Amino acid sequence: MIPRTNYTLGEEEIHDILSNERRKRALELLKNRTDPVELRDLTDWIAGIESDVSPPPRSLRQSVYNSLHQNHLPKLDRHGVIDYDPQRKVVSLRSKARRVDLYMEVLTPYGITWSTYYRTLSVLSLMAIIADQMEMLWFPGDYSVLIASIFLVVIALSTAYQLWSNNWIQIRGLLGD
Repeated sequence: MIPRTNYTLGEEEIHDILSNERRKRALELLKNRTDPVELRDLTDWIAGIESDVSPPPRSLRQSVYNSLHQNHLPKLDRHGVIDYDPQRKVVSLRSKARRVDLYMEVLTPYGITWSTYYRTLSVLSLMAIIADQMEMLWFPGDYSVLIASIFLVVIALSTAYQLWSNNWIQIRGLLGD
């Protein structure tokens, strides 16, 4: 096994880990799998994304394989984000990966992820509609359509804001701000 550091990941290390697309893609695949992944499968998946061709060209698969095996997976293993067995060529996610995953999601201005924001908004809208249907709200009548419409407008405005703010960040980056 590769010697691992035994510290909590700081923001600098997390940004360093996420500065490479192949490392990010490896983490994306691993977080969606409960079982260990063979290096060959990980290689094929990443090469497929990079080439947008199925099957990916052999030369690209070889390049991805070498960079993962020699550089990226050992680095992730040293940081304790994954377990990588270079002899068996098997990779699995460790619990420290949750800290890195937080940085892979886009945050709202209030410090929560957009996925958490939308999930909360959806649950609140469902609860309001159920409360209305069960006549638990203080006003008489069936307002389910109105409640659903209000929440849909809020979700649409939130989505528009999220898209606008993300594009603004990219535009500022291109302008050199």
